[in-house]
Amino acid sequence: MTTPTLTVVAPCYNETEVLRETNRQVLAALESLSAQGLISPDYVICYVDDGSSDGTWELIEALRSEHGCVQGLRLSRNRGHQNALFAGLMEAPGDALISIDADLQDDPAVIEQMVRSFRAGHDVVYGVRADRSTDGSFKRWSAELYYRVLAMLGVSVVFNHADFRLLSRRAVETLREYREVNLFLRGLMPQLGFPSSTIPYTRQARFAGESKYPLGKMIALALEGVTSFSAAPLRAITVLGISVSAISVLLAVWAAWLAVFTEQAVPGWASIVVPMALLGGVNLFCVGIIGEYVAKIYLEVKARPRYTVQDRIGAATGPAGTVMPSAAASARDAVNAQ
Repeated sequence: MTTPTLTVVAPCYNETEVLRETNRQVLAALESLSAQGLISPDYVICYVDDGSSDGTWELIEALRSEHGCVQGLRLSRNRGHQNALFAGLMEAPGDALISIDADLQDDPAVIEQMVRSFRAGHDVVYGVRADRSTDGSFKRWSAELYYRVLAMLGVSVVFNHADFRLLSRRAVETLREYREVNLFLRGLMPQLGFPSSTIPYTRQARFAGESKYPLGKMIALALEGVTSFSAAPLRAITVLGISVSAISVLLAVWAAWLAVFTEQAVPGWASIVVPMALLGGVNLFCVGIIGEYVAKIYLEVKARPRYTVQDRIGAATGPAGTVMPSAAASARDAVNAQ
């Protein structure tokens, strides 16, 4: 095959403490691959600033001035990790694109194995955690349980894979056709159907700064994965209704037995309190599940853009594939033209 051009896409949100080191390690990996002839020397590192407030964009601009391979996208506001990553994949050039977290928990040294797998004919190469020794006991237990629950619900995901992966250009273009607003990328990848492989790696501790995925965001992402790819919770409502009906019949039999054969029954208690408690709880639970799906329909039918690019650095391309200069560059050109 011809020597492919490679782009590394790294979403960033308030990553000034780590971004320069990230750039150094990723750049070293790309230089090594280029020297071996595995990728073209026209490689790119594309940082996506997801509405940072700590000077991340200014640091990306500085990295661009130091390294011509650096490109940048600045989103108009914080859209969340999944949307920022999706923006980078849609806007960045390259025959193959690798997504990686900017906090260096994903090891840039693994990029070489991904590229070799891509050259062997795989359109999707998943970075899969070999173990979770760097996680706390609760996070390790809950994460592995979540993957198993997804599998039980019929959601196809790669076990212990997050968002460290390589996608070929045709995989990216196929991903572009998926229009849902509620993004859960690790669930979409198996839907592409192209040849894939997995690369085990050891996830490192965060190099610097704080995690951008606290418990609340992890729970929200978990619910996104379930409700975006499985109707099992809705079907479970039917099973639950049948079960509650059966339990209610048994309770009625029990209450009748107490009333006829014992003197322990309080008149009217069982027939009023038990059904009210059961049906009230079940109704609220079922309405909550249905409401979650209705909310997703509401968000999808509005078809609002998943991201808006405020500024660009380098040769990042727009939706039609045309080169879109940054606002700062446009302003400089206007001044020079006067």
